[in-house]
Amino acid sequence: MKERQRKVKSILISQPEPEAKTPYHALAEKHKLKLHYRPFIQVDEISALEFREQRISLLNHNAVIFTSKNAMDHYFGMMEKLRLRIPDQTKYFCISEAIAHYLQNFISYRKRKVFIGEQVFSSLIPLMEKHKESKFLLPCSDLLKDKINKSLEESELDYTKAVMFKVVASDLSDLEHVKYDIIVFYSPTGITSLYENFPEFEQEETRLAAFGPTTVKSIKDQDLIVDIEVPNKKFPSMSMALDHYITKSNKRKRK
Repeated sequence: MKERQRKVKSILISQPEPEAKTPYHALAEKHKLKLHYRPFIQVDEISALEFREQRISLLNHNAVIFTSKNAMDHYFGMMEKLRLRIPDQTKYFCISEAIAHYLQNFISYRKRKVFIGEQVFSSLIPLMEKHKESKFLLPCSDLLKDKINKSLEESELDYTKAVMFKVVASDLSDLEHVKYDIIVFYSPTGITSLYENFPEFEQEETRLAAFGPTTVKSIKDQDLIVDIEVPNKKFPSMSMALDHYITKSNKRKRK
């Protein structure tokens, strides 16, 4: 891979630009990089009519599993659309501390029962098994509706997947003639969006960075090269891995 370690001058992050400064901004300043954010996917809400077609009674579930802020936004949004009052005894199982904290935008946090996992879905299972009598609702996107969650299936807990929103490819046509040295991907849907926008995409000297094994697999399935892969023991975060790669690449002397 040494021949691919060419100088890095620009990075495209395939996510919306956050309001606050991130480690990527510090990275750009440190290495004097051109840094752009651009979401490769967009989230569309579904109507109350579309939700009703699933024939799911939200009030028949007394526990909700949240794996993302999008899922939370659309769950509470759908409750409002259907004019349903959330029962006080509803329990919430959140995949991370950040997701649990986000709950405060919708409920009186202290009055509810909130259980927090450790970043991965499997960490929620032991917490959920302590409430086996509960009927769990898993709000998700249309992309996850038919995907099997192995740890949830093996738990034999009573749960229902409910599609609350749709994930579609963003229009990236304005990037057709723009080149970046590194493009950073965080999900398989980002790769899908890339090929929906540019069916004849050729990687050439563009380096691809991938977060998570499913993203890595999606890139390799397209016969593309993954130049930066996280998390790993040495680099748990993408910004750390990028910093190491860029430092090494930009110092490397060309023959």
